[in-house]
Amino acid sequence: MQFPALIKEVGRGARGARDLDPERAQALFGAMLDGAVPEMELGALLLAYRIKGESPDEMAAFMAAMQARTAVVAVPDGGPRCVLLPTYNGARKQPNLMPLVALLLARDGVPVLIHGRHDFDSRTSPFELLAALDLHAAADTEAAAADLAARRLAVLPLAALNPGLDALLALRPRLGVRNSGHALAKLLDPCPGRSVRVVAVTHPPYLDSMQALLEQAGATALLMRGTEGEAYAAPRRRPRLLGFRDGVAEVMFDQAPGDEADSGAGCAVNENAALIRAMRDGQVPVPQPLLDQVAALRSLAQV
Repeated sequence: MQFPALIKEVGRGARGARDLDPERAQALFGAMLDGAVPEMELGALLLAYRIKGESPDEMAAFMAAMQARTAVVAVPDGGPRCVLLPTYNGARKQPNLMPLVALLLARDGVPVLIHGRHDFDSRTSPFELLAALDLHAAADTEAAAADLAARRLAVLPLAALNPGLDALLALRPRLGVRNSGHALAKLLDPCPGRSVRVVAVTHPPYLDSMQALLEQAGATALLMRGTEGEAYAAPRRRPRLLGFRDGVAEVMFDQAPGDEADSGAGCAVNENAALIRAMRDGQVPVPQPLLDQVAALRSLAQV
């Protein structure tokens, strides 16, 4: 591939840059994932896309390249679809209740695969929180499949699913900003045809672009605004929960203010884990927005 020519095409700023056609976009992102782009050119391309933004066709092509290189995790036969919960941020100020969503679904018999990575010094690691809840990361896809079969819940680092994408995300501390891979990681599907993807976005403009991608892909998914970047509904204000069945969108719950009191808990691992256990065991009420999210995912998971 002629990387200087591609950089010239996509790197002329927000106004002068041109989109790549789907074939070249898929080949380019595939080369990034395969480690076939030299370091300097890779940094230039990632920053060029950070400035230009990905077109819908480019994003779909990037997703196709990602999926072609994503390992498959087997879902138990004869049961519900597997809910995919991405975790790529961690808690900043408030308790991370993403594991609670997973535990409640698994208790209802819905398999859940949590996938992600963590490299934020300023946030509490979701993997440390999961370990405190006795939810330890599986070593590989076979071990994750065994966990799904045994307890309906598995945790798997991104490196075990897509090493090339993991390497792209690992560039954030060096580049200083996120890149296209961070948005794509939320769309990762290691259980094709048997999954419900939870796509939690931070910035409202991304809701429209993600909706278009999920419709185009014919996905079964739940699209929502996340909380501090994590895939759970804000406890004190329910976001709109937009479901997709084979690419057809339906509003499952509309946005609504909540009346939940602040739990008073912080995001330290032990404190956060204790709150999740108390909510799971009925000692502390589960916020209604999270119950709504669990209900929506339970419905989408039914085959």
